[in-house]
Amino acid sequence: MAERKVGDKIIKVIRGDITDLPVEAFVYDITADCKLSSGYGGAIASRGGKAIQDELATFGTLATGEATVTSGGNLKAKLIIHVNGPKFHEPDTKVKLARTVQSALRQADENGITVVAFPPIGAGLYQVPLDLSAKVIVDTVSEHLKNSTTIKEVLLVAFDAREYKPFEVAINGGN
Repeated sequence: MAERKVGDKIIKVIRGDITDLPVEAFVYDITADCKLSSGYGGAIASRGGKAIQDELATFGTLATGEATVTSGGNLKAKLIIHVNGPKFHEPDTKVKLARTVQSALRQADENGITVVAFPPIGAGLYQVPLDLSAKVIVDTVSEHLKNSTTIKEVLLVAFDAREYKPFEVAINGGN
């Protein structure tokens, strides 16, 4: 397991299914129309229950870079921080990704979260390169943890070795 200390806070890279972690909150990259789709969205919908999609329906749409919060429904996580991250080949992908991570971290702070889990935002369906996603997330989280925050631990969750390696490189200061 790779990790980085930022003052008295910690960032860890772990392998697992983010929807099955016993954390206070995890981040999910949602579509602009706030619909739970396939992949992790399907897992959230089936395991978490109808209440999550019902809560999302009250938000309408979510602009790129923004975040909102719902309950975790029947999941182990108390809350889900839904973000609408950038899609690859959009102008300013890196800037939009950093803004998305900052929005998620603000929501965690506003909800008093001490442990939050992040996936490689945008790296699935939206084709943001894994190394770019990992570097921006690690850099943005590290910077946030230097400031006053409720967050004590950030888990960077990789489903498999393909996702793990870029997070490990980023956490160890690589490019």
